[in-house]
Amino acid sequence: MQTHEARLDALRAELKRRGLDGFVIPISDEHMSEYVGAYAQRLAWLTGFGGSAGTAVVLADKAAIFVDGRYTIQVREQVDGRLYEYQSVPQTSPAAWLGQNAAPGARIGYDAWLHAKPWADGVAKALAAKQATLVAVDSNPVDAVWQDRPAPSVLPAVPHAEEHAGQSVAEKRAALAQWLADHGADAAVVTALDGVAWLLNLRGADVDRTPVALSFVLAHADGTVDLFIAPEKVTGELVAHLGNAVRVQDRTAFVPALEALAGKTVAVDPERAVAAVFHALEGAGARVLTLTDPTVLPKACKNPVEQAGHRAAQARDGAAVSRFLHWLSVAGPQGGETELSAAARLLAEREKTGLLKDLSFDTISGAGPNAAIPHYRVDEQSNRAIEPGSVYLVDSGGQYRDGTTDITRTVWIGPGEAPAEVKDRFTRVLKGHIALDQAVFPLGTPGGALDSFARQFLWAAGLDYAHGTGHGVGSFLAVHEGPQRIAKASGAQAGTGQGLLPGMILSNEPGYYKAGEYGIRIENLVLVEEREIAGAEGAFCGFETLTFVPIDRALVDLALLTPAERAWWNAYHARTLALLAPLLDGADRAWLEEACAPI
Repeated sequence: MQTHEARLDALRAELKRRGLDGFVIPISDEHMSEYVGAYAQRLAWLTGFGGSAGTAVVLADKAAIFVDGRYTIQVREQVDGRLYEYQSVPQTSPAAWLGQNAAPGARIGYDAWLHAKPWADGVAKALAAKQATLVAVDSNPVDAVWQDRPAPSVLPAVPHAEEHAGQSVAEKRAALAQWLADHGADAAVVTALDGVAWLLNLRGADVDRTPVALSFVLAHADGTVDLFIAPEKVTGELVAHLGNAVRVQDRTAFVPALEALAGKTVAVDPERAVAAVFHALEGAGARVLTLTDPTVLPKACKNPVEQAGHRAAQARDGAAVSRFLHWLSVAGPQGGETELSAAARLLAEREKTGLLKDLSFDTISGAGPNAAIPHYRVDEQSNRAIEPGSVYLVDSGGQYRDGTTDITRTVWIGPGEAPAEVKDRFTRVLKGHIALDQAVFPLGTPGGALDSFARQFLWAAGLDYAHGTGHGVGSFLAVHEGPQRIAKASGAQAGTGQGLLPGMILSNEPGYYKAGEYGIRIENLVLVEEREIAGAEGAFCGFETLTFVPIDRALVDLALLTPAERAWWNAYHARTLALLAPLLDGADRAWLEEACAPI
């Protein structure tokens, strides 16, 4: 097996052969996906980095890898610092680094099928200041040296039943056609995999943890749709489900179809469609309207059927997580368990439901110092024992036909009491979680405006965390779904300006991380709902809590909780007990009753 140094050398040799002085390697695919199929894991293959967000830039004499605060520790553990400089985003960026390090006259390559057009425009501008050039490659040079690269999935695309979707394909096509008419457009390009899946009520198994099928859509003003997908993925059942108004074409016909839109007005989302789509349309003489993908907001605002499905999935999943936490409360203090064995046990509990389709992301099972890595992913090399007298964090979720779950619980592994500092930090995180859960806000308030609700108690102690507080969640789709987000409002935190609307589902997950020692996070999912307030001047919203699993009282410093916060705790646990007790029995139910007792 090649070392990462050998792979880097091979890439540099390939770049030299092509007359390129550098190349940019993101974690991305042709659909700008967050999680990508094995065939598109170019950054992991080249560098060893296993996170879900990052970029490498390779020049002839140096290279750098760019990650945000979630991966500060992880990148140093997985990527050889002799080969790559560690760079932190948003403090710097590939564009800024190239502007400083590319030589005058350099030709820097990029794959236009893996980058958004605004990114390409920004990097080209930074390079132009150095008389250097950004060059779109005909084929990806990483693929040329990745000899055992997996092929894209050929698993079939399958219908997503209306009993779960809550709306027919015909209704969604008609709404999109009206949107096109309203914007004076002839067609819209939908390249985001979850957008295609939502619009056509189809799902797939082409990306681990996200039930989507590799495909593109071209939607027309007459209400018809062209679906571009590999023929081997199409079944008779799918064709019958889609109906005559959806033309199924080979995935390879996508670019020719774009080029055939000469003279047409075509809507394309610059955040979700790759630069190559713009190149094809502009090169053919189409008029491009840069607009948000018309599937984004309808997909984010769950209809009543989807909301009901989420509640059912959350209860089922909550019972599975509770069975796991009961098991851990017994097994953990005895020693002998590891991060991997715990993750396997949690998966087994979810599988007992008989309805689990997949995990919604790789389980973050972090013991002791590994819990201080917010997006830690355990493997055979990093696997730690879950030691008695330590903190254990588990962030996990399931994909069910009726909903997607995501929950984090942090627990104290006895015997003995948790240290005062750990209880202080946990309680500050809890107080922030409660404050956000109880927030009431005007309809359309941006997510960024709510972020400090969750951070205020940490800030008061001079503490913070380097990730967002809340992300959108799909309906049997992506566990990270836009456009809504609760995070610090900066340029690097896309989505914080999106107004929160009824039907949107978000996570509520403040945390605290002490590098090399422990990590804390408490995460529930919440649903934006309208709130009736006597005398209110305008429309207001709040959150309906969706996730119900006990929170570990062993980590709470009760002296730090106000009476109102204690009331929240007791009400939350009373609801947890009422919801989950009928789904549990025996020792599991007895554990739940004790865990949910009032404080």
